[in-house]
Amino acid sequence: MAQQKVLVVDDESAIRDMLRMALELSGYECLEAENIFDGHRLVLEQGPDIVLLDWMLPGGNGTELLRRLKQSQVTQDIPVIMVTAKTTEDNIIQGLDVGADDYITKPFAPRELIARIKALLRRAKPREAEETIEVAGLRLDLAARRGFINGEPLDLGPTEFKLLHFFMSHPDRAYTRGQILDHVWGTNVYVEERTVDVHIRRLRKLMQVPDGDHSKLIQTVRGTGYRFSEHG
Repeated sequence: MAQQKVLVVDDESAIRDMLRMALELSGYECLEAENIFDGHRLVLEQGPDIVLLDWMLPGGNGTELLRRLKQSQVTQDIPVIMVTAKTTEDNIIQGLDVGADDYITKPFAPRELIARIKALLRRAKPREAEETIEVAGLRLDLAARRGFINGEPLDLGPTEFKLLHFFMSHPDRAYTRGQILDHVWGTNVYVEERTVDVHIRRLRKLMQVPDGDHSKLIQTVRGTGYRFSEHG
């Protein structure tokens, strides 16, 4: 079973070091960012299971990142714990109102924080609760990173797998090419938007099999981009 990922967004290296040690000893993979921009990039690229977010950060307030995560359908289900030296009731209420799932103040005991992480992850809706995703005979084996149509393997490259995984995890919603680039390629990679079209053409071709044209699951939305849906 893959390690659960915890993203720590804090500008104090000593705090990050302490949290990384506590998290790794508890069996988690620790991702680190020191500002809201790197934090948002890692959320999109790495898909952490939970975020530990400091309040005061370079480049902006941590609540700005929190608000952005909670306003996006793609990231709104990721639990967020505010970890901060701000202790007033007003600060706590503000953080919870923006969408924080929990709040812990500095200084704190690492064991208490780990307990809160475990409790939130138990309550959180798992985005990949199973080892496979299946829609209309199209199946992705997440552990093996392989795709199948009606049991027959698909010759998916790494990018096509990530693209199909994104679509199947977020059905029935139209995404622009720019949004698809951000979620599949990452925000720190410069790729032209037409690259999305190239990979979708390849993906559609792979999904055209003798016993059914599954390429119709990936629909072109005029003026927007693409949508994955079983419905026409």
